[in-house]
Amino acid sequence: MNSLHNEAILEEIKNSVLSMDADVLLSAIKKALSLGIDPISIVNEGLSKGLNVVGEKFEKGEYFLMELVTAAEITKKAIDELLQPEILKRKVKRKSLGKIVIGTVKGDIHDIGKNIVSAMLFAAGFEVFDLGVDVPATAFVMKAKEVNADVVAASALLSTTMSYQRDIVQALVDAGIRDKVKVIFGGAPVTAEWVEKIGGDGYAENGVEAARLLKKLLSLED
Repeated sequence: MNSLHNEAILEEIKNSVLSMDADVLLSAIKKALSLGIDPISIVNEGLSKGLNVVGEKFEKGEYFLMELVTAAEITKKAIDELLQPEILKRKVKRKSLGKIVIGTVKGDIHDIGKNIVSAMLFAAGFEVFDLGVDVPATAFVMKAKEVNADVVAASALLSTTMSYQRDIVQALVDAGIRDKVKVIFGGAPVTAEWVEKIGGDGYAENGVEAARLLKKLLSLED
């Protein structure tokens, strides 16, 4: 198999994330799979590298929130529709930096911020279990126990739903696993002071910050 050809396809996948072209991205991934490139390499050498560059450009002010949202959405679409089924079918394991249970809190159906964070954490090398939106505290706890999670992450986009973040911390305490998991929070009305007040471990403003914060909390920094 031509390794240079494989590298070119992986580079095409990376660049299509940067250009936010969903059609080119999906087509390139299908081509890579048909040539026998394993899905983990496609994730690590294509999607993750592209999304990491997007994150860097966002931090530098070269990309804005809309670009971050779009890149995260097409990456998630590619993973959900093409790569995750292949990974499950082939029973291949991707090296994981840790297991993250993430969701938007009860009463809140906003998912853009949560989806960006999920995609960026996946790109950084974490195993992400996305519970979706309107998630009660008990569901975070149940999933954390089920997968033996390292981190619980919860977003609240409404000031009226912020209090449910406090409920998640208390539910983890009540379940006897608070000392086994790190807990981070984010969302438009959320602040570092609020997270400290409710007993969380950290606050992240966006997906790039969340990845950096978790590497610090889990002692994974280079």
